[in-house]
Amino acid sequence: MSPNAAPTKQHDKQSLHYIVRSGLAGGVAGCVAKTVVAPLDRVKILFQASNPEFKQYAGSWSGAFRAGTEIYRHGGVRGLFQGHSATLLRIFPYAAIKFMAYDQIHYLLMPTRQEETNFRRFVAGALSGTVSVFCTYPLDVIRVRMAFHTHQADKSVPPTRPSFLGEAKYIYHEGAISASASASEGTVPQNILTRFPVLKFYRGFTVTVAGMIPYAGVSFLSWGYLRSVFLPPSKAGHKPATPIADLAIGAVSGVVAQTASYPFEVIRRRMQVGGLTRPDRWLRWGETIRTIWQTGGWRGFYVGLSIGYLKVVPMTAVSFTVWQGGKRLLNV
Repeated sequence: MSPNAAPTKQHDKQSLHYIVRSGLAGGVAGCVAKTVVAPLDRVKILFQASNPEFKQYAGSWSGAFRAGTEIYRHGGVRGLFQGHSATLLRIFPYAAIKFMAYDQIHYLLMPTRQEETNFRRFVAGALSGTVSVFCTYPLDVIRVRMAFHTHQADKSVPPTRPSFLGEAKYIYHEGAISASASASEGTVPQNILTRFPVLKFYRGFTVTVAGMIPYAGVSFLSWGYLRSVFLPPSKAGHKPATPIADLAIGAVSGVVAQTASYPFEVIRRRMQVGGLTRPDRWLRWGETIRTIWQTGGWRGFYVGLSIGYLKVVPMTAVSFTVWQGGKRLLNV
C-alpha cells in the first residue's frame, strides 16, 4: 500500500458519497435486526410498561413465551408484530443516523488506529446514539403506544388494530382533563401540554438520553475493543471479518450494553405510556422511579431483562453484522 493511500481513504469518509452509503447500510441493518426480534420486542414492552394483562407472565423465561402465546392466541401473527410498522418508520432513520454519525465522530476523534482508545470509542458511541434518538424519539413514543395496546374494553365492538396516524393523533390531542385536576397533582401544568402539544411526543426523553449514553457508548466500546483484540488488521492489509465473527462480537457487545442501561429503559417505557393512564400529567423521573420501587423493589428496574437478553443478543449481532456487510457491499 502506498503512503498516499491512507489519506485518500480517510478523506473519502467525509464525502457525501461515503456518508449516504454508510447511512444506507446502517438503516437497512437496523430494519433487518428489528424485524428478527419484533415479537420479542412486543412482549418486552408489555412487561416493562406493566400492562395489567401480562403482569402474571413477567419475571421468567417461560413467562415470556407464555405471553407470546397469549398474544398469538388473540391476535395471531399480526398481534406479535403490532406496532412494527411504526418501528420500521423509526428504526431506518434512527439506525442510519446512529451508524453514520458513529463513522463520522469516530473519524474526528480517532483518525488513525493508533489514536483509538476505549474512552474515545465510548464517547463516539454515546454521541452518535444521542443524536439519533433526538431526531427519531417521537416515532418511538408512537411505536410504544401501539405495542402497549392489547384488548378493547368494549367486547361488543369489533377489534381494531391501532394505526400509526391514529395513535399520533391520539397522543397529540390527549389530556382533555380539567385544569383543577392537573393542578392538584403538581407536575407539569395542563396548559403547558395544551400550548405545546409536541411535548407529548417527548415523554421520557430525558431518561432516554440518560440511558442512551451508557447503552450506545458501551455497545460501540465493546464492539471496537473486541474487534481490536480478536480481529486485528494484519500487516498485509485488513482482512474483512467473517459474518460468524461479526455475529459473535455483536452479541457480546449487546449483552454488555443491555446490562449497563436496562434500568433506564424500564423508566423510559413507564414514562412513555404515562399519557394513557394520566394524560394530564408529565411524569417525572423521581415519581416514576418511586412507583417502580414501591411496586417491585430493585427487581422492578430489571423486569423483562431475561427477554431483553433474548432480544438484544440476536438484534445487536444482526445489526452490526448487516451494517458491516452492507458497507462492504457498498464499498464504504
